[in-house]
Amino acid sequence: MTKYRVSADIGGTFTDFVVAEEDTGEVFTGKVPSTPKNAALAVIDGLKDLIPNPPDIGFMVHGTTVGLNTFLERKGARVLLITTAGLRDSYSIARGDRKELYALQYRKPERLVPRRDVHEVRERLKWDGTILEALHEEDLEPIIKKVKDEDIKAVAVCFIHSYAYPQHELRAREILSEVLPDVSITLSHEIAREWREYERASSAVMNAYIAPVVERYLVSLGEQMRGMGVEATLHVMQSSGGIMTVEAARRQPVYILLSGPVGGTIGGMALSKAMHRPNLLCVDMGGTSFDMSLIVNGQPNITSETELEGLPMLMSIVDIHTIGAGGGSLAWLEAGALRVGPQSAGADPGPVCYDRGGTQPTVTDANLFLKRLGAQTLLSGRMMLNEEATAKAIHTMAPQVGLDDVAFAEGMLSIINAKMADAMRTITVEQGIDPREYSLVAFGGAGPMHAVWLAEELEIGEVIVPWTPGTFSAWGMLQTDMRHDLTLNFYHPLAGMDSKEIEGIYEQLKEEGVAALKEEGVPPEDMYFERSTDMRYVGQEYSVNVRVGDKVDLEEIDASFHNMHAARYGHSTPSAPVEFVNLRLAALGHLVESDGRFEIPKEDGDPVTETREAVFDGKAYKTPVLWRYRVEKESKFSGPLIIEEESATTIVPPGYQARVDDLGNILITVEQA
Repeated sequence: MTKYRVSADIGGTFTDFVVAEEDTGEVFTGKVPSTPKNAALAVIDGLKDLIPNPPDIGFMVHGTTVGLNTFLERKGARVLLITTAGLRDSYSIARGDRKELYALQYRKPERLVPRRDVHEVRERLKWDGTILEALHEEDLEPIIKKVKDEDIKAVAVCFIHSYAYPQHELRAREILSEVLPDVSITLSHEIAREWREYERASSAVMNAYIAPVVERYLVSLGEQMRGMGVEATLHVMQSSGGIMTVEAARRQPVYILLSGPVGGTIGGMALSKAMHRPNLLCVDMGGTSFDMSLIVNGQPNITSETELEGLPMLMSIVDIHTIGAGGGSLAWLEAGALRVGPQSAGADPGPVCYDRGGTQPTVTDANLFLKRLGAQTLLSGRMMLNEEATAKAIHTMAPQVGLDDVAFAEGMLSIINAKMADAMRTITVEQGIDPREYSLVAFGGAGPMHAVWLAEELEIGEVIVPWTPGTFSAWGMLQTDMRHDLTLNFYHPLAGMDSKEIEGIYEQLKEEGVAALKEEGVPPEDMYFERSTDMRYVGQEYSVNVRVGDKVDLEEIDASFHNMHAARYGHSTPSAPVEFVNLRLAALGHLVESDGRFEIPKEDGDPVTETREAVFDGKAYKTPVLWRYRVEKESKFSGPLIIEEESATTIVPPGYQARVDDLGNILITVEQA
């Protein structure tokens, strides 16, 4: 019986699928319109379309933006926050830094919990775990009454020093759970076992805020899959680049907040290994957003702290930068000037050409009007595009800015390309990274259409378009492993430290990791572990993460810290005293061996399907249109050229050439004279 490994990436406009047959290794893809009101419906529809017999699914992983959208749209649950007496206002006060230094009308980011919903209980543990004041359990009684009377669905608990000594938080949950069985309860030490109580409280509140919504979604999806006869455990992509089971995600939904975009970065890591390209700049342009990430020396950049709309979160996360720019970005006018995005037409009504009621032209409409996108291109013709409606929408707006229709459409693309290029500079040039030393990997439904212009802006010499770019993020989800990140605060100077003490702590973390992986069903022979530590110069506030080998070598760790500090900040002081802050261990479990290789489905016949009058720089060119599945490996072509496939369209403008490598990737470079 054939078994299938399936991944699904739920985007704002489309839900993408990649299916691999376990026996033959054959891979095929699919794409269905997303269902924003209930994201699970698109997943079920896609599985029914792609899998002849759904019970044959042996493995299923998906990435979802349900939690992220819940936060961004401020549609989460009302949260009640419980803190140590005397620290009630620490969450509201936050930090004193201003993110926009010269903004005269600066406003501090709005908290998810207003001050009226922050309550104190008397308890106090000293820094060394000594009980200064026992937990006053009676202080929880009025809080319980408020939760019941006001029908509050989520509670977050953050006590000082609980990151090291959690007994009072655990006891508080016992009391609350007994009388509030239907309320989601989050303990700060289970989300972020690190000091800095404001950041820890913020992380716990975020988890509590999205928990009820994410749990409803995951339960609904699981029930519908079981209704189809699927018995395989459902997995969810984590923000850290690993995956976890649905049961674990329901307990800690904050870990899957950025699960959608991360798949593309992990796909980029697999591609880096397969192509022997250590440095890649990955860009994912979909219908509503533009996501960017880096692969440096073959590895994704993972950080232990991030911010979402000014709210900090302590957790391992692939460093992804996102802006509102995509195929659905709307053109609009302001003071007689043309603007594009960040507002998006989304999946409903979508671009004008979708014929679902949209009236404002989008980036997709501009590409269609310029003939770079074909009317029968999307979903291999299963979704016809209305060229007449698009032309009318552009003609209505163009005269208002004094442009003809062609100049208006190309102006839209120039504006959105400039926005995306500026965003790319924030993760390269502004971080001291030279983008010219990287190859640009373009994917997403719209990424390969804009890739060459983005590379031109940053002087990047090579563009790589992987196989099935429109579903590349979903493909990346099949290349990753089970993962749990564990942290222990370890505030000690490096000088005079005994490496055996550190080894002992890593062994404790390893035992926790083994237990977590066993719970996920990972056999011992498939487990492996990665160690690192957060370090800083004595007197600094923030730290640098340093990898630790299989053996704790303090001299090597010291040298690595100074090198990392110089790489991050441009300077280091090797003679200065250094201290540890946290010890970290990533517990990982192999799922399937993969070297990132794949075979493009091969079709016989002439690769050129038609010739189209595509417009570049105001001039119409007779442009051949190729069907990617008929293009032979090692083929070379000169632009202008349009390469179509099931999930995306790749544009090779005049002055550029395309080559298909032995893996089937399209490599685009400037044409040599």
